[in-house]
Amino acid sequence: MRRGACLALAGLVLAAGCGLTSGSPMADDVRPGSVGAGEPLRGAHLTVTSKEFTEQLILGAIMGIAFQAAGADVLDRTGIQGSIGSREAVRNGTADAQYEYTGTAWITYLGNSEPIPDPQKQWAAVRRADLKNGLTWLPPARLNNTYALAMNQANFRKYGTKTLSQVAALAAKDPGAVTLCVESEFANRADGLPGLEKAYGMRIPAGNVTQMDTGIIYTQVAKGKCTYGEVFTTDGRIRSMNLAVTTDDRKFFPNYNASPVINTKVLEKWPAIASVIEPVTKRLDNSVAQTLNAKVDVEGQDPHQVALDWMKQQGFVK
Repeated sequence: MRRGACLALAGLVLAAGCGLTSGSPMADDVRPGSVGAGEPLRGAHLTVTSKEFTEQLILGAIMGIAFQAAGADVLDRTGIQGSIGSREAVRNGTADAQYEYTGTAWITYLGNSEPIPDPQKQWAAVRRADLKNGLTWLPPARLNNTYALAMNQANFRKYGTKTLSQVAALAAKDPGAVTLCVESEFANRADGLPGLEKAYGMRIPAGNVTQMDTGIIYTQVAKGKCTYGEVFTTDGRIRSMNLAVTTDDRKFFPNYNASPVINTKVLEKWPAIASVIEPVTKRLDNSVAQTLNAKVDVEGQDPHQVALDWMKQQGFVK
């Protein structure tokens, strides 16, 4: 879901800084488990890509491992900086497949200002719109990497705010109690703090809002330096730091469900891609993502190895 700096370079997405590297072959010693039986992708040469942050690296590896188990030769071009680069690679055929987020496509790529609250309808709208761009969206995961506000357990016990409506009520009753740590992007985006305040009828004084880098937000919230911090709902640090996430009860934040996106011509040539990746996608939810992301961001493990271990543990591959 992250919005990369390469957005300003939409016309130059394959230039230095946003383009693909040469990549390297995936060479995992995997065989079909519950996916890939009969190796329906044998003979296929597929390139998998992703953005550069932890969750995307894991999802890209998961996809590539599934394709390998189904018999494909897979080239790994995961880890492209920004959002536009990986999407454009799949669109123009430089890569074949990636996991992308519905909200990112609907708002950032397709230029819509209003998200669709129902996640399935959001996905269907993106799928329809992107077919003309040569991209086919396969069914989405429950994994929804959207924004949220979180607090530490001490502040949760003190204020008891389970929903954003309750945060708004607290801000009206006791303005000093609601202090926020957020990224600069969140502080200024329509689907960030300004829109949140409007949707919930709350006003946070500027002096109560501190802007900082993403990683620092989690530690500051855990220490109680800010009552609430902007978090991403699938971030592994939520679980490792035992943060309490408030519910977006008015469904303001867009849905950012992860979905496989395949170059349409490639999918027409290798339709088994859809059946190979579908059971894997169905297993992905926020709990799984938090666990896998934490193994990388908290425990320091390698994203590809985390993906491989999970695929084996789930019985998808052997």
